[in-house]
Amino acid sequence: MRTVSVFAVLLLVNLPAPRRVAAAVPDTPDSSAAPVPAAAPAAAAPAKASSEGRIPIGVGVKVSTLGIGGEVALAVSHRSNVRFGFNAFSYGHTFDKDGVTYKGTLGLRSAQATYDLFFLKEFHISPGILIYNGNKVTANASVPGGQSFTLSGTNYVSDTADPVTGTGTLTVYKAAPMLLVGFGNLVPRSRHFSTSLEIGAAYQGPPRVTLNLSGSACDSTGLFCRSISSDPTIQANVVSEQAKLNKSASPYKFYPVISFGVGFKF
Repeated sequence: MRTVSVFAVLLLVNLPAPRRVAAAVPDTPDSSAAPVPAAAPAAAAPAKASSEGRIPIGVGVKVSTLGIGGEVALAVSHRSNVRFGFNAFSYGHTFDKDGVTYKGTLGLRSAQATYDLFFLKEFHISPGILIYNGNKVTANASVPGGQSFTLSGTNYVSDTADPVTGTGTLTVYKAAPMLLVGFGNLVPRSRHFSTSLEIGAAYQGPPRVTLNLSGSACDSTGLFCRSISSDPTIQANVVSEQAKLNKSASPYKFYPVISFGVGFKF
């Protein structure tokens, strides 16, 4: 029994020691290894050009049969603009008709809007409208005392004590459609300065003449004189003369437009 016990002790003493399993240690970076470069920052987006997103605008001055004025245009597309302008001018002229002297003044006052459609580079067709048409003729009428004159085919003599005087006006529609064609672009796409030449017409309707006379008119002998404002026969002749003037002006329904201008694009 004792022999067995000694043998068991010797067996236990001579058994190999259990192998220790080393715990897995994560690899540590080698300090001598080259550092991994950090990702380069994304390149900054290029700044937008200062003109990107801005609507091109052109301004100009012009001389035309509508007067002297200015205009401004905005580019709507690569081949079209909208354009707004104004015109003003005055001109005086004295003329005689049927023995009556008229000291007239042509007053040009208008504002316009057009839509420019471009073909073949800078050739354009421009439908539009005179949104305000204040063009008119005003006149002061006079017949010196003792001078003869005619109203509707009837001869009169201006009274020396109360000479004939009066006023006349010629007016047209306050708005007028128009159509222009020409060359030039107030908002050129590749430069700053521009010139333009246009022709066309505005439909202003038949001109309306109003004639008002006062004073006294005598018969052809200069003896029998009556007040124009109170004599129905003379008044009827004034109305007839007015109708004759309206008939003479009726062909001028279309007002011719010829213009030349220079401009600059911002």
